[in-house]
Amino acid sequence: MFRRREAVPFAFVAEADRFRSNVTPPPRPRASKSQQVSRVLVGLAVAAGFAGSLFFGLPSLESDQASGHAQRSEASQGR
Repeated sequence: MFRRREAVPFAFVAEADRFRSNVTPPPRPRASKSQQVSRVLVGLAVAAGFAGSLFFGLPSLESDQASGHAQRSEASQGR
């Protein structure tokens, strides 16, 4: 019925929020010019892919109401 709460079995889990280190990590090395250029080119390629998919995909998503009515009217005229 009533269950007693157990203490955290590992002390480091309970103390993890309170622990502060006085050791600072070393600074990250700066990216070289070629790495920066390659990142920019990859970003442009991804952006161009999204833009191209929208450019070629949106016309196929449009509902052509005029062409649907034209097909129906041609079918009714054939009878």
